[in-house]
Amino acid sequence: RLKGLPPAPGLRPSPPMLARSRLPAALPLRRLLSTKAIPPPKLFDYATVTSHIHVSDAISAVEAAFGALARGKVDVPFPMHIGIDETASAGPGDCHIKGGYVSGESTWTVKLACVSFYKNVADGLPPGGGIFVVMNAKNGAPLAVIQENRFLTDVRTGAAGGISVKYLTKPTDKTVGFIGTGAIAKSMARATAAVRPGFTGFAYGADAEMAQSFCDEMRAELGCEFTAVGSAEELCASAKVVFTQTPGSATVLERSMLQPGSTVIASGSDQPTKQELPVDLLANCKYVCDLVGQVSKVGELRSALAAGAMTEADVYAELGQVVNGDKPGREGDEIIVCDLTGTGAQDAAIGQVAWEKLSKL
Repeated sequence: RLKGLPPAPGLRPSPPMLARSRLPAALPLRRLLSTKAIPPPKLFDYATVTSHIHVSDAISAVEAAFGALARGKVDVPFPMHIGIDETASAGPGDCHIKGGYVSGESTWTVKLACVSFYKNVADGLPPGGGIFVVMNAKNGAPLAVIQENRFLTDVRTGAAGGISVKYLTKPTDKTVGFIGTGAIAKSMARATAAVRPGFTGFAYGADAEMAQSFCDEMRAELGCEFTAVGSAEELCASAKVVFTQTPGSATVLERSMLQPGSTVIASGSDQPTKQELPVDLLANCKYVCDLVGQVSKVGELRSALAAGAMTEADVYAELGQVVNGDKPGREGDEIIVCDLTGTGAQDAAIGQVAWEKLSKL
């Protein structure tokens, strides 16, 4: 940001302790002209990353990052979005750029997550890719370029889901539903198993065969019973905890479908064009989110603000405030919605976790 300009809308200003350092006036010129080379970053390929990093590794680090974020101890810029329009030589697709630094940590991270390159499927490729760049927070040198193809993004998103289950549901809530059964749903299921072992799972998706495959894989991996159901209504009638992770702009459930005391954890909306939950649900629930300044622009809150049904003052809490104990989470049979758009704080946390594990190989 240029000096003298106000912060962009939605940005949380950096706390004073994270202000940019200034170059000492008396620094000798010979030090500025140093020819000592910075070591090249290590490169970790996708196979190495996926075989060594797990959702369970990330939960405590991401939980701590949410707490730090709520205390103003994370420098996290507003996400950048690059749209790749469809032409003869490109697209269609999207690139999301996020990053952040958690005060006191030894690294910071910038991430490029590329999604919705659906033409890849015809070539036998996944519909996107991505890298994490992990930086040395002491000297600004690049430590690692991690080819993760959105795997680490899914891991840190799943960790946020597990933390939401931990703080926003009752310990007795052991029926868990998944609307949308792709990679993020699997990460959410793994994280839920880490904080609520032995739950019973239900799944619904537009592709019934894919939903059944999800259930079969998760049953075998987690040792939990999973059942594919025929509608979102049937799923909500069966589950007290409902995860939604769909890529479209159409709502996937109705307020009337939910049981008293239900918790909806929504992670599909990360662009202004997306919406998973109806406005009347958002306006009549205990609404928790990862970052107010972000969900108001690209999360579920955006649609409620546009409809005039909510203001930012109607947000009950950011997840980090609940983690820190500043506000209680689950208190009774209220409906709770947790809106997860994904923050740079999570990327910084999983970047640190990945570096600590991978650098020892």
